[in-house]
Amino acid sequence: MKNIRLILVSFLLIAFVGCEEDERGTQFVDNADAPSDVSLQFRTTQDNSGLVTITPTAVGATQFEIALGDGTGDTISLEPGESIDNVYAEGTYTVGVTATSINGLITQAEQQLVVSFQAPQNLVVTIENDAAISKQVNVTATADFAMSYDVYFGEPGNDTPLSANIGEGVSYIYQEAGTYTITVIAMGSAIETTTYTEEFEVTAIEAPVASAPTPPARAESDVIALYTEAYTDIEGTDFFPNWGQGDCCGSSWGTYDLDGDEMLQYTNISYQGNQLAAPVDVSDMEFIHLDVWTADVLESIEVSLISVSNGERPVVVDLNPNAWTSIDIPISDFTDQGGFTVADIHQLKYVGDPFSGGGTAFIDNIYFYKEATGVVTAMIEDFEGAEPAFTVFGDIAPTEVVANPDASGANTTSTVAKLTKSSGSQPWAGTFFETAAPIDLVSYGKINVKTWSPTAGAVVKLKLENADASITHEVDLNTTVTNQWENLLYDFSAAPIADYVRVVIFFDFGNAGDDSMYFFDEIELVNDSGAGSLGFQDFEGDAPEFTVFGDIEGIEILANPDVSGVNTTATVANLTKTSGSQPWAGAFFETATPLDFNTYSKISVKTWAPDAGGVVKLKLENADASITHEIDINASVANTWEELVYDFSGAPAADYVRVVIFFDFGNPGDDSEYYFDEFALTN
Repeated sequence: MKNIRLILVSFLLIAFVGCEEDERGTQFVDNADAPSDVSLQFRTTQDNSGLVTITPTAVGATQFEIALGDGTGDTISLEPGESIDNVYAEGTYTVGVTATSINGLITQAEQQLVVSFQAPQNLVVTIENDAAISKQVNVTATADFAMSYDVYFGEPGNDTPLSANIGEGVSYIYQEAGTYTITVIAMGSAIETTTYTEEFEVTAIEAPVASAPTPPARAESDVIALYTEAYTDIEGTDFFPNWGQGDCCGSSWGTYDLDGDEMLQYTNISYQGNQLAAPVDVSDMEFIHLDVWTADVLESIEVSLISVSNGERPVVVDLNPNAWTSIDIPISDFTDQGGFTVADIHQLKYVGDPFSGGGTAFIDNIYFYKEATGVVTAMIEDFEGAEPAFTVFGDIAPTEVVANPDASGANTTSTVAKLTKSSGSQPWAGTFFETAAPIDLVSYGKINVKTWSPTAGAVVKLKLENADASITHEVDLNTTVTNQWENLLYDFSAAPIADYVRVVIFFDFGNAGDDSMYFFDEIELVNDSGAGSLGFQDFEGDAPEFTVFGDIEGIEILANPDVSGVNTTATVANLTKTSGSQPWAGAFFETATPLDFNTYSKISVKTWAPDAGGVVKLKLENADASITHEIDINASVANTWEELVYDFSGAPAADYVRVVIFFDFGNPGDDSEYYFDEFALTN
């Protein structure tokens, strides 16, 4: 609910978002959202006439219906950008609006309209420099008996005011910092207006007010860092080597401390640089990264790598004013310049444009890197040091840290956590502890927990909460083994952004306690995006044994009929959906070992279909098909190879050994031929 106090016209906005469908256009854009941010803008003539102009606004609306609320029962249809004039007597009215999207979804809102012919009184104006946007001024005005206000910002050459409803804000960005005369005129239906004037100093933001983006988690072998907090920096780098830039051009440097986050500050930058303690071979790296913040003086920065043996090579990058520019330059952009080598880099150089023109560059996170080639992890809690303070709930016994009762298999550590789900305890009983720092779900999207359960099939719920539990996210997985340690990998990539500091775990969720004992250990953040892909069937060697069903012919392994595009392999699998075969006809093969969904969460397969739009269903089953999971994707091209990627992160934990594929699922066969190839686990 949004309350906006008006001087002449005040309104209370109550939005009701519905999913009612109008028949118009649903066949075209069924996925469009209902309109949002629905509002009515009221404007009145200053002549005591009560004439009010009503303008509806919304995001995603194609039509508006306005209920005037004046007792006439009239409803007015408007297109976006249109307004309606109506004369009101003094009084309070409820004006309604129904906004309709292109597919018929609606959002309704009501606003109170209070009409009074008194002049605006008690005008209060707030003028402030924006804390984050350089040279932006924010103005808010409140008053009694006013509907709206105009602001003249006093910048030469601009005499056009900005308008807003009373109580709402308006913002303006100046070309230059300085002192300006800002005039605010409050108005309502009365002839008289009320004016406020202030001499206001507009300031420019000359330094960053927020830190550069945090670098992602990377393995130490994948990065060579010069200046970071995220990685281990090489030692001995001189960040202001005496190359004469101070004497010749008035350049200087220092470190800038932003609430404890230090960064390099190059003032009046001409040319600056970094001198490494010893030459470094970065030929195994793929990119150089740096984050640069500047106000609006510097237009670009030239970044050069300097080799001991064959000089330097520059790359110029444009900069975003008053914001961080995250720069990732491929190493090939340097090596492609005249056979340049990066095997002996000993200096980096930065040149500002304009050269020595008064611009300041703030630089942070300087490092070389290559794309991740493995799984990166970070421990949250392993119970080997000081014990966390556990809080239990749901009538269970206290959580204990004990000697590992079964140091074998997936967990041979010394100490683990023990949860006893006491007899008669609640189905939702569990335990939690808090972390010293927020859990990093930006660099890591998953959490792995080693668990030991006396029964298979029990739900182990893992939940994250912020400090006051106002933001939470939980994921359920089932145990798959009995009286053994196993790894449960929880995907938190869909968790809303928050500072999660509380880890909550529930065992056998949904069932009352029976004194069963559960153990857990090594709660660990996981980034497996660099795990690459793992092919598990490409039909190039011994063909798997296929089983077909639904009255289709057997699967054949034959020469690739279309060696082009995303698939140039020699042999592929062929499925003919025989005329008259069942809509659910398909085929499956089995793998030698269970598919690894601890490391990977998706399966990619290359497919070829004669028509676009057909459903290609991929289904996984355990050995006796008691646990299954299936996903549908539509073919998007005809007579062309494409790669379809199926997300199995939501699949229940199981030993999946059977891969089932269906083409044109839902339609009976018509002798169409389909091809598939190169099944791979991926992330």
